[in-house]
Amino acid sequence: MTSLNPQEAKLTPHGGHRRRLLAPKDRAGRRAAVRAALAPLLQARRPAFTDEDVRLLEWAYDVAERMHRGQLRKSGAPYITHPLAVAMILAGMGLDTTTLVAALLHDTVEDTPYTLGELRADFGEEVAVLVDGVTKLDGERWGDRREAETFRKIVLAAAADLRVLVIKLADRLHNLRTLGFQPPHKRARYATASLELLVPFAERLGIHVLKREMDDLAFAHRDPDAHAATAAAMARALAGAEQVFGPATERLRRSLAGHGLSARVSVRPRHLYAVHQDFGERVVGLRPCEAARVLVVVDGDEQDCYIALGAVHAALRPCPGRVRDYIALPKFNMYQALHTRVIGPEGDPLEVIIQSRAMHPVAEYGIVAHIRDAGTATADAVSGRRDLVWLSRLLAWQSDALSADFLDGLRTDLAGDSMPVFTPRGEIVLLPASATALDFAYALGSETGNHSIGALINGRLAPLSAELRSGYVVEILTDPEGCPSADWLQIAATAPARVHIQRWLAHRQAEEVSAQGRRRLVQALADRQVDLLAAEAHGESLAIARDLGYAEVDQMYAALASGSLSLEELVTRFAGA
Repeated sequence: MTSLNPQEAKLTPHGGHRRRLLAPKDRAGRRAAVRAALAPLLQARRPAFTDEDVRLLEWAYDVAERMHRGQLRKSGAPYITHPLAVAMILAGMGLDTTTLVAALLHDTVEDTPYTLGELRADFGEEVAVLVDGVTKLDGERWGDRREAETFRKIVLAAAADLRVLVIKLADRLHNLRTLGFQPPHKRARYATASLELLVPFAERLGIHVLKREMDDLAFAHRDPDAHAATAAAMARALAGAEQVFGPATERLRRSLAGHGLSARVSVRPRHLYAVHQDFGERVVGLRPCEAARVLVVVDGDEQDCYIALGAVHAALRPCPGRVRDYIALPKFNMYQALHTRVIGPEGDPLEVIIQSRAMHPVAEYGIVAHIRDAGTATADAVSGRRDLVWLSRLLAWQSDALSADFLDGLRTDLAGDSMPVFTPRGEIVLLPASATALDFAYALGSETGNHSIGALINGRLAPLSAELRSGYVVEILTDPEGCPSADWLQIAATAPARVHIQRWLAHRQAEEVSAQGRRRLVQALADRQVDLLAAEAHGESLAIARDLGYAEVDQMYAALASGSLSLEELVTRFAGA
């Protein structure tokens, strides 16, 4: 479908396409209209776009506009305004042309007759993979499982190409921006789902420029009264920010210069949802020092950041025990910085964040910054990164989880911050704040988890239920005879641990049911002078099972125990074998 290529394509009403040259006048008018619509997008990345990039984007927009023609948003705006806005968000983050093309086309396969096969033929495999990754599953086919299975599909697609998640996040951000056109009950539900699933993905990928806005928009729609109260409190607090931060930042600038450092010092307001999470109803009395932080961006390397920390402490009295070193030990989402709390000239406690100029883009854009630097957006560009181990863990357990369990597990796995816990060899395992020693055991592997019997935490014996803290050194004690129990489900806090425990318990239950059915058959065959053990050894049991439609004899025995298979019928078959 090459409507802006030398041979123009004209869509039929059924979504197919046939090659036909447009009249020169029509072709020129169409091209002018497309370029006018794309002008803001092209301007956003103008220095980076080649002529070929421009042609490809114009072509993608032309196809998307034609396919969505006649469709309207809830606001009454033409539907094409949505994919164009998504592409604009991604262009603002500096993403590549392929991603922008996929963004323009991301709803065509889901909402128009345009097929994935047509898209692949027209735009290539790379664009098709991205569009397919963000396309929702068919609601009629999947029913109540649609949401869970769609998220599972996105996770699997992101394992091959992380841009799938980035496009999905930009898509959700624009939908949140326009959520006011939906009825109130839908707004609240959509906002809650965003805060539980999509916002945590943005956090995990370190894309804070998206996370902050998604946070605040979802907050506004889920709890408009609390949002309004927080916004008003923030406005009052920031009105007095200059009195609190002005003298402090001036001291910092002088101290940094005195230490031979070139740095940019600024005051950054916190976003509303973060303030609400910290203060709740107490937000009415919010102080300026609680509404903003001081950001120091150093022109230098990591070592210069530590020198800057000394300069900050030389200028303003530090609070003991309030230094956090995320340079030596980055967060799970690649974030690096030094955090410290100091006392300002007026006695106010101030939060100061120190980053190098190289760290700052990663702190804002996360994985997107690494994708841009690597020149490729596939997961291979960041494979093996410790800070993306959460994605590997998610892939390790998702295939074994049922739809409902998958969504619940996903919410748990993504919720909150992660803490580093160490093995005795110094290897880092990232776990959520509520994790136990049992969660740590399963993070090391399912076999370690299944056979764990206890732990040594910082050298002291502890039960598997012991809750861990950041920086703990944990050694898991195992026993070949050890095995999970149902009580472990009350101990495990992480989805991987719970899924592995549930799978083991289900397997054990299946074995017990099979054994029960086998005992019934042994007893019944004994009356007929038939030796079941001999029948099993000669393959007769498996042959009978296969003849009855069971892949394994254990399944046949379990069916006998459950009553779905007649004992008389089975005995007759064995007696006649």
